[in-house]
Amino acid sequence: MILTSRLVQCARAATFAAGAILAFSTEPAAAADAAAGKTVFQRQCQTCHIDSAEGPKRLGPTLFGVIGRKTGQVESFRYSEANKNAGWIWTSEKLEDYLKNPRAVIPRTTMAFAGVRQDADRANLIEYLKTLK
Repeated sequence: MILTSRLVQCARAATFAAGAILAFSTEPAAAADAAAGKTVFQRQCQTCHIDSAEGPKRLGPTLFGVIGRKTGQVESFRYSEANKNAGWIWTSEKLEDYLKNPRAVIPRTTMAFAGVRQDADRANLIEYLKTLK
């Protein structure tokens, strides 16, 4: 009786684990959505940044053309030394890391932003930033 009960418990656990694995592996990843990214930008970024080539000065530099731009390069914006000296190009991958935790990617940055916590929000925001050319 104890052995049968134990076997039933093991079978249930194995079935649950297999179902969980299938749920993860067969679920298609959602495609990033630039329109949803614009909403993320408006909600989390536009207080400090603009998304146009020209516009009112804000606390942060314009994000127009950020993909492909070297760090710390918008004229007339005063960057932290850490940002100016980072010396890399903004790519989707770099933005993914940076937007998750800016201070981990560029220690001593003056950007006072904790990051975009939701993976989907970050992906959508980056997709929107790609459109700003």
